[in-house]
Amino acid sequence: MPRILVVDDEEAIRSGLAEILVEEGYTVEQAANAEAALARVREELFDLVCTDVRMPGMDGLELVERVKQESPETELIVITGFASLQSAVDAVKRGAEDYLSKPFDLDEVRLTVKRALEKKALRDKQGRLERRVAHLSPGPTLLGRSAAFQRSLQLLDRVAPTSSTVLILGETGTGKELVAREIHRRSPRASEPFIPINCGALPDSLLESELFGYAKGAFTGADKTTQGLFEAADRGTLFLDEIGNISLSMQQRLLRVLEAGELMRLGERKIRKVDVRIVAATNSDLKRDVEKGLFRQDFYYRLRVLSLELPPLRDRMDDLPMLAGHFLQSCAARFHKKIDGFSTASLRALQAHNWPGNIRELENSVEHAAILCVTPLVEVEDLPGELREKAVFCGAAEAAPVSLEALEKLHILKTLRECGGHRGRSAELLGINRRTLYRKLIEYGVAREEGDEDEGDDSPQPASH
Repeated sequence: MPRILVVDDEEAIRSGLAEILVEEGYTVEQAANAEAALARVREELFDLVCTDVRMPGMDGLELVERVKQESPETELIVITGFASLQSAVDAVKRGAEDYLSKPFDLDEVRLTVKRALEKKALRDKQGRLERRVAHLSPGPTLLGRSAAFQRSLQLLDRVAPTSSTVLILGETGTGKELVAREIHRRSPRASEPFIPINCGALPDSLLESELFGYAKGAFTGADKTTQGLFEAADRGTLFLDEIGNISLSMQQRLLRVLEAGELMRLGERKIRKVDVRIVAATNSDLKRDVEKGLFRQDFYYRLRVLSLELPPLRDRMDDLPMLAGHFLQSCAARFHKKIDGFSTASLRALQAHNWPGNIRELENSVEHAAILCVTPLVEVEDLPGELREKAVFCGAAEAAPVSLEALEKLHILKTLRECGGHRGRSAELLGINRRTLYRKLIEYGVAREEGDEDEGDDSPQPASH
């Protein structure tokens, strides 16, 4: 039901307009001046504000500007007793949708208000459609064919269409937020907000104000009433990451919202209803924490209505070449480099690592390699130090060239890499001239045939496309 605020210093006019609007089925509140109206706008979301132009203190035109600053989604209609065209023009310039003249014509009131609310409804619908398109558009992909990961995806397919709370378990770096976003994207709430918050990164006092919001004056620095993330995520999904790190008292407050769908802003006594799906995630063993008294048992069971556990990368090593290749191509496009893939030795080095940081560590390692790579293939020397050491230990770097030509290529590219891609220094160390080196690099696909030869030595670039 649309909510309308009527603002006029004349009680008879204010009440008369409010009565007309109530008869039309709208929820209506009244304010006797602009200051009181602005205070209500800061506390509640109104679909429409109808305000008189001439009032003591702050006038209606200034109120239009202030409301648009505080609540851009609210429509405004100004009321003028003079039917002045200039007043109407000024009001529209400041953000009003339309104007009404006194004395009121009932049909004009109904039509003007209906038109303003229809415009707001259309804009809201467009916003929801745009958000839905954004959610349905291809985003970060859940890649993996391993049996362990496929089991997780099958469970995701079953939990996503519901509105039940989901608890995602897994080590750091396994992609819990990506999975949470995918659950939201596949849910009936996909056109509404997905809002993530890292609970473990905030102290209790700040986390409480972020989640529940606060009234003006609730604490030092609370200079205006502010909506919390629960209200911002209404009808959508709130992702509570690192849920295992919050205090027992905060767990109790969250339990109330999960069970009743109700909350109170800090500094207020008013109960507010919210419709939010909770997806939580943790790398902690919550069952063990419950046994130790570190986590509330009732909150734990309320969170894990549905649970989904993501396997660590070491348990899905069959997926590593696919994941590494995906990250590499993404980096190559971002850095405008031509990188075709990994050499056999570098891929062996990746597969020999235990990946304690899981997929996040893999992604960062591939980015490191892509930055340093100056050849069409990522070599062992491009990998981070611990992976290079792993390659030597497991013998991944011992693949010998099969011909003199291959040995020459390996030596030239290794020298180029050690010189940071500087062709002049590389040619000098190799004992050949720059033109010969340049011709070789064209053969290896590292340089282009046109335009590269005259480039400065200090910043040679691999061929790109």
